[in-house]
Amino acid sequence: MNEPIISVKNLVKKYGDFFAVNGLSFEVYKGEIFGLLGPNGAGKTTTLEIIETLREKTSGSVIVDGLDLDKQANKIKEIIGVQLQAAGYYPMLSLVQIIELFGGLYNKDVDPMALLDMVNLREKSKSKYKELSGGQKQRFSIATTLINEPKIIFLDEPTTGLDPQARRNLWDLIRQVRDRGTTVVLTTHYMDEAEELCERVAIVDSGKIISIDTPNGLIDKLLATGFERKKEVKAASLEDVFIAMTGKEYRDI
Repeated sequence: MNEPIISVKNLVKKYGDFFAVNGLSFEVYKGEIFGLLGPNGAGKTTTLEIIETLREKTSGSVIVDGLDLDKQANKIKEIIGVQLQAAGYYPMLSLVQIIELFGGLYNKDVDPMALLDMVNLREKSKSKYKELSGGQKQRFSIATTLINEPKIIFLDEPTTGLDPQARRNLWDLIRQVRDRGTTVVLTTHYMDEAEELCERVAIVDSGKIISIDTPNGLIDKLLATGFERKKEVKAASLEDVFIAMTGKEYRDI
């Protein structure tokens, strides 16, 4: 039986008369990769920021690993990891120094090299954050979400702007995080990414969930309506060709 680690019920976030989130309800199961999908302005990021305790809700309930957001927000902060954007790091500090700083903030004894090994950045341990490539920055960002050994991590469009190799390698890293027992909640505009990574996805529009299922389940429902693609779908994509011809190894130069 699937055990929910996040339960959101009738969540509402209003700005004046505008509903950024409008009665949204869903559950995330322990140990899964769960995707929130939707167009810009659909309410995905607002929803995540509320669960992450970064934004106040207007109404509704949020329970995270048995903790009530209204009463135990500080305890929720202790068990989650949140992907930071570039502005969240000190650009002149080395990667080891940033990890040690975050470890101090969490009051955790951290092995920086072990974390950097996990994301294949050991050789960059003395480099400053600003010197990293886009793919390296995203991998380091995920490493910092793991400093406090969280039960859940939140990733907001983690592969935006990455080349195919970096994107595929980040997929592998996200799976490794999940395989360690950590629940992953992510947003993405890449539907192939959601189909590849997520056990279940929720499609959000105008602040409401309009459908929630496995990727295959949603595809099957569409096909049952008689939907047909205008172009024949081949067994491989152009991205697969690119990866096969150029290799999938890290290109951190």
